[in-house]
Amino acid sequence: MDGWELLIVLAAGVGAGFINSLVGSGTLITFPTLVAFGVPPVTATISNAIGLVAGGISGTWGYRRELSGQFDRLRWQMPASVAGAVVGAFLLLHLPETVFETIVPILLVLALALVVLQPRIQRWTAPHDDADTPPSTGRLAALVAATFAIGIYGGYFTAAQGILLVAAMGVLVHDDLQRINAAKNLLSLLVNVVAAVFYLVFAFDRIAWPVAGVIAVGSLIGGALGARFGRGLSPTALRTIIVVVGTIGLWRLLTT
Repeated sequence: MDGWELLIVLAAGVGAGFINSLVGSGTLITFPTLVAFGVPPVTATISNAIGLVAGGISGTWGYRRELSGQFDRLRWQMPASVAGAVVGAFLLLHLPETVFETIVPILLVLALALVVLQPRIQRWTAPHDDADTPPSTGRLAALVAATFAIGIYGGYFTAAQGILLVAAMGVLVHDDLQRINAAKNLLSLLVNVVAAVFYLVFAFDRIAWPVAGVIAVGSLIGGALGARFGRGLSPTALRTIIVVVGTIGLWRLLTT
């Protein structure tokens, strides 16, 4: 890549890190940018996943206060994310890239609908709960299963996994959207870390290191900025940003 192309990738990395902290679809910025500059799709996916780990760290750290009190639930979700990411990363290296092309837009539409309807669904399903009420055994099992499935998706193709996590947790967990977003950042980070380790071990020769490094620098900055900005948003504003960015991401998926 030329110098100006790397600068554009750096800017895309900042944008991806920022959006990942707020929404979770930053790959929809970096992945098309890399492909447009001639990086093969699998190499772009692998290098992008490694680079975005840095942004996941800064975004998760920025939301560390909102993670307080969520361990009882996250101790079940975190292993599910890790296991799902291993499966997804394995599938990326062994299945054609077209496998998920049909299902990804459908999942994103469903996730956006759930994000919009989250307050009403929560009123229907948990009218007497508060944020400190632990989910029932059945709801926790459904949450772990959803987290595992989203981990597979995230390990295979990271784009919009955050929106899927917010949608699933928003329906199954009665909690503030900012706290759900903090948990989303942590779980997405785990998926990216596991996928990155998997690629380092089994696909080291397919990593474009200059690209991964530039995205890492950009996403580290963007993740910190996104957390700083996002923590001050009201639930309605955050939900609106998720829907708007998710809709743009859906449009890009369908038109590229």
